[in-house]
Amino acid sequence: MKKSGAWLVRYALEQLDIRHTFGIPGVHNTEIYDELNKSKTITPLLVTHEGGAAFMADAVSRTSDSIGTLLVVPAAGITHAASGIAEAHLDGVPMLVISGGVRTDGMKYQLHDMDQHGVLKPITKATFKVEAQADIIETLYQAYDIALEGEPGPVFVEIPVNIALFQANCSTPMTYAEYRQKNENLLALAARSQQELIEQAVDTLLSSKQVGLFLGWGCKEATEQATILAELLAAPVSTTLQGLSVFPGNHPLHVGMGFGAYSVPAAEQAFKQVDCVLACGTRFSEIPTGSFGMEVPEKLIHIDINSDVFSANYPAQTAIQGDAKDILLLIIEALKERIEAETATIKERTKEEREKQRNSVAAKIAAEKEKYLQEWFAHNTKDKVNPARFFKQLREEMEDDDFLVVDDGNHTFLAAELMPMHSSKHFISPTDFNCMGYCVPAAIGTKLANPDKQVVGIVGDGAFLMTCMELVTATNNELGLIISVFNDGELAQIAQAQSVPYNRKTCTKLGRYKVEGVAMATGCEYIRINTNEEIYDSLQAAFKFSQQGISVILDINIDYSKKTRFTQGIVKTNLQRFELSEKVRFISRAIKRKVMG
Repeated sequence: MKKSGAWLVRYALEQLDIRHTFGIPGVHNTEIYDELNKSKTITPLLVTHEGGAAFMADAVSRTSDSIGTLLVVPAAGITHAASGIAEAHLDGVPMLVISGGVRTDGMKYQLHDMDQHGVLKPITKATFKVEAQADIIETLYQAYDIALEGEPGPVFVEIPVNIALFQANCSTPMTYAEYRQKNENLLALAARSQQELIEQAVDTLLSSKQVGLFLGWGCKEATEQATILAELLAAPVSTTLQGLSVFPGNHPLHVGMGFGAYSVPAAEQAFKQVDCVLACGTRFSEIPTGSFGMEVPEKLIHIDINSDVFSANYPAQTAIQGDAKDILLLIIEALKERIEAETATIKERTKEEREKQRNSVAAKIAAEKEKYLQEWFAHNTKDKVNPARFFKQLREEMEDDDFLVVDDGNHTFLAAELMPMHSSKHFISPTDFNCMGYCVPAAIGTKLANPDKQVVGIVGDGAFLMTCMELVTATNNELGLIISVFNDGELAQIAQAQSVPYNRKTCTKLGRYKVEGVAMATGCEYIRINTNEEIYDSLQAAFKFSQQGISVILDINIDYSKKTRFTQGIVKTNLQRFELSEKVRFISRAIKRKVMG
């Protein structure tokens, strides 16, 4: 049969259960867009910028069982999308990146003629260039598998315009199920026994006085197993920033992000007693370790699907490669077997001891959390909005299965410290690549993937400027987002970092702009929250608009005068690393500028 390349693309994406593509049509992909317009299961979404498209696709992958998919023009479309692709790459988020390409039967120096694969190689798991129509379906299937297997990530497929446009003789198109069956021997991983390492880990856990769990995004499908293990071991549970929601924030053993001087008091105090850490689904990267200020005990059990992360920053006593859910389940089974093997007298005594320890740990965590919250409530924000009071009310308005999408900035760590999330994959944020401008498009992607759930965005005024016009997409599709702009007129996280050592703020004060004008331009409702007294009524109004499919911008007169524990902690950690002479120079300069103004 004869089929165009564009028809084959549509067929393959339908087989892969792709529900949305994100991008902008151009001369090199219009034929594919025309085919997708005929699809009964795929909706192509027009965005205002390909960077926003990449963040939308990222959010779809993080918050649903579908894979986020880009469909962009070559060259400029790819370079615009690169930040979002790189975010997905460093955060372990699967993504299909499809672009058109210049003609392979044409002249040199064509429009958009560039080596896209050279650009994308460092920020993708693999790249493919389709050479013929007959290769399209299997190439897309292969790209999909690579994106999802092992540690997930983005995969790029270039489809030259002549291959998309023109027809060629092709065999009967293969379904994805047939492809999997054909390749099952190639795709299957060799089974390796983990039993010896599991037993070693269990020995360590049972011989420790106090175990702590440190969980990352890799545990997003292992919440149930992590909860069982924490309760078995009476273990306080800390998470990474990206993994903030993988353990219920309302569980008595949950302490927050990280542990140490940069974490909230509940985490710092709970982990002071910990002599063994079981880390799962985390790479011990810079943000969740407080700029590598985390102190990890010698007894470290590290579980991850990517063996490259083991002992990269902290030496692991026991390293187990595998899927978090599978490995935790094996550890739980081994622990229960060991407990069952105990005599009745010992079993009863140890059960009582574990319950007593669990209650004691939980009581201390609850007390520290309440104390920290009251510290925030007592902070005088004068005529501005107290972040803790805003997040407390927002938590009361949101259901457990609603989604919170945050951007990169000071508000990120306020959310991490003050907004407990109760369901896995329901808090998403740019982390290791740390892209500003993530929130608005990612909120759009989240809502498209979860149309029946409430989606709330938290974004600083600087990051909002980067992608705020993408709210046109939200309005056109009647998504009913609530975007909360923490407005202080500065790039707050960096401005705070500048204030002490430099006593000046260079290029971190934003020019004047009216958030209300953005609302008018994008068709959103606008609500200003000036003081704490306005929080309740404003949120009530915002949620009513949202339920009608109307997106809302909350312009919040936020008070940033109280620094987060994270900000305070990383400043101290990094200063301690300076050589004495450099430390003296920085401190002296800060004092001199403070005195002289």
